[in-house]
Amino acid sequence: MANTEISEVEKQIVELTAKLNELRKSNVGDEVRNYSFATINGETSLLDLFGDRKQLLLIHNMGQGCRYCTLWADGFNGFVKHLESVMSVVLVSKDPPELQRRFANSREWRFRLASHGGGDYISEQTVMDGTGNMPGAVVYERDGDKITRKNSCIFGPGDIYCSMWSLLGLAGMGEADWTPQYVYWQRPEKMDDGGANLPD
Repeated sequence: MANTEISEVEKQIVELTAKLNELRKSNVGDEVRNYSFATINGETSLLDLFGDRKQLLLIHNMGQGCRYCTLWADGFNGFVKHLESVMSVVLVSKDPPELQRRFANSREWRFRLASHGGGDYISEQTVMDGTGNMPGAVVYERDGDKITRKNSCIFGPGDIYCSMWSLLGLAGMGEADWTPQYVYWQRPEKMDDGGANLPD
């Protein structure tokens, strides 16, 4: 039997999300400059990252040292082709391009990658005022050589951008009960190979 209070809150969330998206649709945004980034193929610009699209989704990732950012990117990875059907998608972090590519390959990510190197881009285009390397996403729009920052969001435990939190919530769990890991290996009760040199 459905809990009526839960159902009512779920309905409110749907209605508020629709209202939020309408506000985002009508948001004009602010013009920004054409920042530079490093890639494994050399230097590129914010305009170049658009390719032939008018909109660009730039995913702000803290880098390979953040388990939470890795969780978000793991989740978004399944949507890359769907997202790229309507806009350009690039994951940016402070990590140098070679490290970005090695880590992305280890996660089987399909994102295009660019490094801001912790420079002007991330300090001026951060998703949270007063912070630098904060995880989140920004959507930019272009009109010729003019670039506008249309909308942005912050990523964090319990947010609406990682479905893991909603699924944990169904089980009555939240961020205090679970922390993402890079791998999930559990030691068997008995090691058939003798068990020498096992990782902690």
